[in-house]
Amino acid sequence: MRPHSDNQYANAPVNWRIITSLIPYLNEFRGRVLLAMAFLFVAKLAGVAVPWVLKLIVEHFESVTEALILVPVALLAAYGLLRFSSVFFSELRDAVFARVAERAMRRISLRVFEHLHRLDLGFHLARRTGGLARDIERGTSGISFLLRFMVFNILPTLLEIGLIAVILLVNFSPVYALTVLGSVILYGTFSIWCTEWRNRFVRESNKMDNRSNTRAVDSLLNYETVKYFGNERFEAQEYDRHLAGWEAARMKNRLSLAALNSGQALIIAGSVTLMMVLAANQVAAGSMSLGELVMINAYMIQLFIPLNFLGFIYREIREALTNIERLFGLLEQPVKVADKPGAPALKVQGGAVSFEAVGYAYEPQRPILKGVSLEIPAGHTLAIVGPSGAGKSTLARLLFRFYDVSAGAIRIDGQDLREVTQDSLRRAIGVVPQDTVLFNDSIGYNVAYGCPGASEDDIWRVLRAAQLEDFVKRLPEGLNTQVGERGLKLSGGEKQRIAIARVLLKDPPILILDEATSSLDTHAERLILDALNAVARKRTTLAIAHRLSTIVHAERILVLDQGRVVEQGTHTELLATGGAYARLWADQQRERLE
Repeated sequence: MRPHSDNQYANAPVNWRIITSLIPYLNEFRGRVLLAMAFLFVAKLAGVAVPWVLKLIVEHFESVTEALILVPVALLAAYGLLRFSSVFFSELRDAVFARVAERAMRRISLRVFEHLHRLDLGFHLARRTGGLARDIERGTSGISFLLRFMVFNILPTLLEIGLIAVILLVNFSPVYALTVLGSVILYGTFSIWCTEWRNRFVRESNKMDNRSNTRAVDSLLNYETVKYFGNERFEAQEYDRHLAGWEAARMKNRLSLAALNSGQALIIAGSVTLMMVLAANQVAAGSMSLGELVMINAYMIQLFIPLNFLGFIYREIREALTNIERLFGLLEQPVKVADKPGAPALKVQGGAVSFEAVGYAYEPQRPILKGVSLEIPAGHTLAIVGPSGAGKSTLARLLFRFYDVSAGAIRIDGQDLREVTQDSLRRAIGVVPQDTVLFNDSIGYNVAYGCPGASEDDIWRVLRAAQLEDFVKRLPEGLNTQVGERGLKLSGGEKQRIAIARVLLKDPPILILDEATSSLDTHAERLILDALNAVARKRTTLAIAHRLSTIVHAERILVLDQGRVVEQGTHTELLATGGAYARLWADQQRERLE
C-alpha cells in the first residue's frame, strides 16, 4: 500500500475516537492524573471564591466611612490568598501532569517509529521523507496538546461555568443563571459551527506546508544533481511556487480565524452588557448592593476569559485531531510481511539456500519472477547475471524477506522463510548493496553498525580485511571522520569497502552481493573484489553481477532473463554454449574495447 496522499484527508471527517485511544496513556500514571485533578479542583474553587470575597470588601466600603486601615484584614488576606492559590495549584497541576504528557509523546513516537520499520520496502520506496517527518512531528505535538488541554482546560472550564451558574441561581434571580447558560450555549454552538467551516483551510494549509517541505528536502538530498544541471534557479522557482500555495492557504486560514474571533467577541460583549444592564437596574431600584454588582461583573469577566480560551482550545483541538489523523494513519498501514504467531527462530546449520518455483510480482499486471528454481549448497557461491529488469535484485530482496513470494517457496537449510522470525533470518544474512547508503555520522559508527557495541580493535580488524585500514589511518580524525549525508564525503569505492567491513563485523553465514562493484573503476573494483572474495570464503553467497568479469571464477553462474532461468553453468561452459551468457559477454568485451 502506498503512503497517504495529500488529498486523502482533504474532506474526511475527524475521527473523534482518537481521543479515546489516548486513555491507556493516562492509565499508566493513574496516581499522577488523580493528584493533578485534585489540584485542578482546588484551583477552581479558589478562583470562583475570589469575586465573592471582592463583594464582601466592596460592601464593607459601602457600610463604613473609616480609613482603609479599618477594612477587615482577614478579607484582604483571604482575597490575596485565594488569588495566589488559584495560580499556585494550577502550576502544581501542570507540574504533576507533565510526566504523563511527555511519556505519552515518547510512547506514541516510539510506536510509530517501530511500525514504520515493520512496513514493507514498497511503502518506503513510495514515501516522501519530508512530508512523513512533518506528519510525525505535528502528530506527536497534537497528542501532547490533546492530553493537556482536554483534561485540564475543557473540564475545568465546564466546572467553573457550572459553579458560577449555581452561585448566581442561589443568590440572585434565575434570569442571571439562564443568561449565563444561554450565552455559553450560543458561544459554544457558534464556535463549533465556525470551526468546522474553517477546518478546510487548516487542512489546505497543512497540505501545502507538507508539499513545500517535501520539495525542499528532495532538492537538498539531490544537491549534486541540481548542481550538475545548473538548476538552482529552477529549484528556487519550484520551491517558491509551493510556498505561494502555502501562503494563499495560510491567508484564508487567518481571515477565517478573524471571522471566528469577531463572532465570539460579539457574543461575549452582548452577554456581559445584558448582565450588567440587569444588575444596574436592580442597584438603582435598591434591591441589589454595589458589592453584588461588582461580584456579578467579576464573575462574568472570570467566566468569559476561560470561555474565550475554550473557543481557542476547541479550534486547536480540531486542528490537533486533523494532524493526529495522519499519524494514526501511519499506524494503520498494514504490515504486509509479518511473522506468524509463535514462529520459531531460523536455525542455520550450514546455510544452504534453495528457491523452489518462486514467482513474484510487485503489481499483479507485471510479474517479475516466473517459476525460478535454484540451489546454493552451504558454503558455496552462486552468481546471478542477466540484463537490466531480469529480476536479479528481486531475488535478493525476497531472500532477505523484504517481500514474501507470490508463488513457490524459499528455504534455508530446509526451513521456509515465511515460517521463521524475520529477526533471526536477517541476523543470518549479510548484504553488500549496489548503492551503499551511510548514516550521517563517523566512519567508526558506520562500520560498528554491523555489530553495535563492537570494540575498536574489532573495527580496525574488519577495516584491515576490507583493505580500508591505511585510508582511515591517513585521515586526520581517523575513525571519527564524518562521512556526510548518505556518505557523500566518500568515494564510491570507499563507501563500498565500509559496507564490506560492516558485513564482516556482522559475520553472517549467508551473504548477498548485489552488484557491489557495478559503479567502480578497474582499480577500485580489483581491490574490492579481493575483499569480497575474502568475505565470501566459507559463506553461502548469492552474487548478483552486472560486470561479468567479476564472476568469471564463480563455481556456478545462473543467467536470468525476463524472470526466468535460461542458462546455468560455469563461465567456460556457458561461453561454449553460445547462448544468452555468451552474447552478454561479447557485448561487454566490445564495450571495453571501445
